[in-house]
Amino acid sequence: MGRLIYRPDQTFDIDDTLLVALRVVLMNKLRRREGFMLHLPSPQGGRASLWVSPHVPIVLQFYGRFPPRVDRALVAEMMQEASEPDGLTLFYES
Repeated sequence: MGRLIYRPDQTFDIDDTLLVALRVVLMNKLRRREGFMLHLPSPQGGRASLWVSPHVPIVLQFYGRFPPRVDRALVAEMMQEASEPDGLTLFYES
């Protein structure tokens, strides 16, 4: 399990496999200076929608001993969805 930290006050626990794929998406989108909406389960219940841009600091923490393998098919799917008008939606148990 890893953690996405969006600004100092919002944290989201995410499975390492999903988080490592999200890391690749973030790197690619932000390198191109492309912002996008990221929707994910909120720890307080419901869903949170975050605006991801080069101007908002994001921290990804991995707690596992070994780095997870990148699922290239998952990354391609997530990149496509992040480029859609509604942005990228992650589904998982928070």
